[in-house]
Amino acid sequence: MAELSRRKMLISGGALGALGALGVAFPARATPWTWASSGSIAGAGAGTDPRWIWDEEADPLVASLIDRGAVPEVNRLLWNWTRNDQPLPAGLPADLRDFMERARQLPSWANQGKLNTAAEFNKSRGLYLNLLNGVGGGMLSTAIPKEALSVYYSKGGADMEDRVAKTSILGFAVGALNAYRPDGSCVVEAVKTRLVHAAVRHLLQQSPHWTGDIPISQEDMLVTWHTLPTFAMRKMLEWKVPISAAHSEAYLHVWQVTAHMLGIKDEYIPATWAAANAQSDQILPRNMGPTPEGVELTDILLGQLAEQTSPASISRPLCNALARYLVGDQVAGWDGIEREPVWDLLIPTIWPKLVRFREGLIPLPLVPETAWVLDEAVRKYILFYLTKAKETKIEIPTTNRPGLS
Repeated sequence: MAELSRRKMLISGGALGALGALGVAFPARATPWTWASSGSIAGAGAGTDPRWIWDEEADPLVASLIDRGAVPEVNRLLWNWTRNDQPLPAGLPADLRDFMERARQLPSWANQGKLNTAAEFNKSRGLYLNLLNGVGGGMLSTAIPKEALSVYYSKGGADMEDRVAKTSILGFAVGALNAYRPDGSCVVEAVKTRLVHAAVRHLLQQSPHWTGDIPISQEDMLVTWHTLPTFAMRKMLEWKVPISAAHSEAYLHVWQVTAHMLGIKDEYIPATWAAANAQSDQILPRNMGPTPEGVELTDILLGQLAEQTSPASISRPLCNALARYLVGDQVAGWDGIEREPVWDLLIPTIWPKLVRFREGLIPLPLVPETAWVLDEAVRKYILFYLTKAKETKIEIPTTNRPGLS
């Protein structure tokens, strides 16, 4: 592990108390699962704690692909599978093809009208969503021990630029105007991600550095899900961003569909924002805290963010303060984010004014379209920077992180 400064470790190690950015208390880790499945998309369920549920379809299949040495050829065949309406490539193993044909089908409850409305919402609110899902969600993820450890010790931990780029591919696909339309790519990226998750579950259990339960359980995926749409919606409401009921419902819906496509069972997918908030309040606190790996990953992520702006002497302190503003002092402490005396005071004052100014412009003609063009340019720049202009796609890993003794 890269050398961490003593100061950052002290910052993260002393973090206890309330989860400030999320507005919930930090209870004992052993809290039982009490979220009612009546609040789910399915409307009912067995009530089984999602900590002990994984992916019974994908897991044995991908383990078999790895063990029989089929993954390199599968990755080669899937490289050019990029559109939702594109047939699966010829030559895939029969068992994988059968699974993927099932996995690529949208759930019966998916509503294309709501998905189209979600695209309209993304068009006008892309700035907030990119900031909250990218920086905010990234900082929350490194304060989730199981997620931080999964990332650090899996293959992606060796090259965080590549790892973030591949994560961004799915996130940007969800936010695209054609996400679940025939010419979109969200189905493709979700199915590929589901296969990656199954591979990581299989591989990490073979690593001498992994001593916990099987990684990426249904609860682990739900925790990550709540660091994205649930966190983003809460922050936008906190910032007093005006959001219509139709846009709010549609934004939830596109992420409900995405959760299903990633293999989360319908009985765990919240049906409403109230149900999502209740579930988030139960499972995020019992899954969050500091780790040395999380501190190191945070430092890498903020360093990458700072490198995208200049001069560096200004950008890193600004990035530190922005991250602290988004996730709050508790999570920032767990992540080892240093305090910035000037920016920590300025950003909470300036940002609400910028939001009010921007929202005052949104109703004007062509503003949403112009905002989307700018936001799309930012997304493309981020991917260009992270991939160093190389074509990057989501691929199934065959090893854990190399180079660890």
